[in-house]
Amino acid sequence: MKYNLDKHHRRSIRLQGYDYSSPGAYFITVCTHQRECLFGEITDGEMRLNELGQIAANVYLWLAMQYSYVHLDAWVVMPNHLHGILVLTDPVGRCECPTKTHTPKSLGAGLSG
Repeated sequence: MKYNLDKHHRRSIRLQGYDYSSPGAYFITVCTHQRECLFGEITDGEMRLNELGQIAANVYLWLAMQYSYVHLDAWVVMPNHLHGILVLTDPVGRCECPTKTHTPKSLGAGLSG
């Protein structure tokens, strides 16, 4: 996706010309829509995951089970986002690694109305 100032209201920090599908360690952040605190709350200095927070954690862990070229380093779920260090050991899309074809049943469970 190309950076579009009308859609993206902050500057891109991506390295121009870098192939983000190549092996390496990547620090990622996944935010909730409008940064709404959907994953739980911090109580007495400790993050307490609610059901959606547990789903977010499980789906993040599922990535390493689903894709043999994905390894997870340190990560944390916060009230409105998830931070993680995701390590790709092979180029994405160029690996002939077997993958499962299903997603966790809980993936959309807390989101359906």
